[in-house]
Amino acid sequence: MEIGHQTPDYHLYRRSRTPVWLALSWRALLALALIGVALAVHWFDREGLRQSSGEPVTFADILYFTMITVTTVGYGDIVPVTQQSRMFDTFVVTPIRLFVWLIFLGTAYDFLLKRVWGRWRMSVIQRQLRDHVVIAGFGNSGSEAASELIRRGAHPDTIVVIDESPAALRLAEALDVAVMEGNATRDAALQAVRVGTARALIVAAGRDDTSILIVLTARRIAPTLPISVVIRSLDNEAIARQAGADTVINPASFAGLLLAGSTHGVHLADYMADLAATDGRVALRERCVTAEEIGIPLRAITSGLGHRIYRGGTMIGFWEPGANRLVAGDVILEVVPAAGQDSDGPA
Repeated sequence: MEIGHQTPDYHLYRRSRTPVWLALSWRALLALALIGVALAVHWFDREGLRQSSGEPVTFADILYFTMITVTTVGYGDIVPVTQQSRMFDTFVVTPIRLFVWLIFLGTAYDFLLKRVWGRWRMSVIQRQLRDHVVIAGFGNSGSEAASELIRRGAHPDTIVVIDESPAALRLAEALDVAVMEGNATRDAALQAVRVGTARALIVAAGRDDTSILIVLTARRIAPTLPISVVIRSLDNEAIARQAGADTVINPASFAGLLLAGSTHGVHLADYMADLAATDGRVALRERCVTAEEIGIPLRAITSGLGHRIYRGGTMIGFWEPGANRLVAGDVILEVVPAAGQDSDGPA
């Protein structure tokens, strides 16, 4: 929530792929290594140390002196007497002492470094965000969209989820995608996930008014960004398109299409589900016409079964006269065999 002219402090992050036990082990090993460095140098430079009792300095004394010096400031019973030993304690042991305290005091560690580390990680992720898919809202539709993208071959690093619910973000983290807690209706939130360089935006906020507001905000930031939105009320579909959505999906309407189609043929709904499913035998593909295809009819293409052409904003069916000759700039919608299917077999 914004107050006055303050900008929310958004944090874009991914779940660490390092297990917790491994991270703790690395911290413990680092602390032991730092103490080991101090111990080794103190031992090799033991001639520079003196005991207040005047007795020779043994290895046990060196171990005791190292641990006391690293964890506190020493008791004065063993002291460095040469310039070399004093410089080592000043410029090496003192930093080691600080690092050991930071490693073992998790609260101090998080307080001092977590914010800086988070911002650095966010900047690294943001620099890599290009041609990615942003999912605004991680409810049922958003989570299914993310899972389907991954099933279709999208790398989790190319997906960014933005939601205001920490519980939803924890579910998204399980997919190894980048996540950010924030309000997608805000300019700052969409800019933080680099919506301007995204390949597409999927809006599934759960409420039509929120989803439409997200579309409006995103369209103002990225005028050419492909935007797909889930709208639950039929009355709001036209409003969503006016707001700038390229694709409006109504789950209830789609389910109604499948149900109605099944009454006109037992295989119609199966085929429509086959087109939409990842593991189906066929798949829909949208692509640009190639130079070799210019001048030939849509029915003559060999890459798949051509269904439609999109030419200058106009949709042309395979049966219409405009489909008798492909021209430069045409976008072809075709049915192709799904991955793993024999392209020579029937679809």
